[in-house]
Amino acid sequence: MSPVAPSIPRVTHCLSFVDSHSAGEPTRVVLDGFPELPGETLAQQREALGRDFDRWRTLVNLEPRGNDVLVSALLLPPKQPDCVAGVIYFNNAGPLGMCGHGTMGLVSTLAYLGRIGPGDHRIDTPVGVVTATLHDDGRVSVANVPAYRHLQNVSVNVEGLGEIRGDVAWGGNWFFLVDVGERVLSLEDVAGLGDETLRIRQALSDAEITGEDGAEIDHIELFSHAGGVNRNFVMCPGGAYDRSPCGTGTSAKLACLAADGQLQPGQVWRQESVIGSVFEGVYSLEGDQVRPVITGQAFITMQGELIVQDGDPFAWGIRPEPETA
Repeated sequence: MSPVAPSIPRVTHCLSFVDSHSAGEPTRVVLDGFPELPGETLAQQREALGRDFDRWRTLVNLEPRGNDVLVSALLLPPKQPDCVAGVIYFNNAGPLGMCGHGTMGLVSTLAYLGRIGPGDHRIDTPVGVVTATLHDDGRVSVANVPAYRHLQNVSVNVEGLGEIRGDVAWGGNWFFLVDVGERVLSLEDVAGLGDETLRIRQALSDAEITGEDGAEIDHIELFSHAGGVNRNFVMCPGGAYDRSPCGTGTSAKLACLAADGQLQPGQVWRQESVIGSVFEGVYSLEGDQVRPVITGQAFITMQGELIVQDGDPFAWGIRPEPETA
């Protein structure tokens, strides 16, 4: 008798992607296979993603196909003229407004795919158009949305830590920036740093300290000057720390430095991450705000397809109450 062929579950969904990392922080560009999002603007499409298509986000970002550190970039047709691409960023917690390292990853991915070459490229995002420059050596400079300091020297009482003071600033996402002086921020202490920043974020929420128009402050940034090196530790919304110096976090930092007169327009700021990787930032003035330009480099790490088979209980990611396909 002939052997019985195994029954292989049919493929129900297939999404093509390219992965990269920018200064250690991963980006996954979703090329196709995602459902069409309704909306006349990318901001409206971002709202639709969070409201009606969230399980597609968790399919891409959560285990077993993703991880807590991963930031994804959904490649979309741009809504604004002269843009080479539209993009909506999201992570394990939900959609994001803007992502600096993700834009580096997106531009490097488009170059890897042969869709763009060196030069200036306009990228449409939910918070506005940004310009990214692909340099001949592979580095990418992201001219971010305008950044500004919203609140200065805000005091909040944090459980187990006491009074913490910091600035509230916008760099494409909302940040609470805390100066920890000469304290060493190192990989060996990421568990403690993670606990500390999560406590700070909870205390801000409890005290109803927000960004403009009541916006949630979902990023916490500790920064130090130990040994003359400007190093940061950034806690992202989903409870994972940023391996890179954080593009939007560096933008928020530039806004605070400018407001304090500690950095002049065009002066280069080297921002080091907790793993030792570096972004360079400069800014120009736009009224009472600054226009940051953040430079770093992304490297392609993987290309493939995310596959969902019929009956997979974790098709939409490992969650407290996983859905079935």
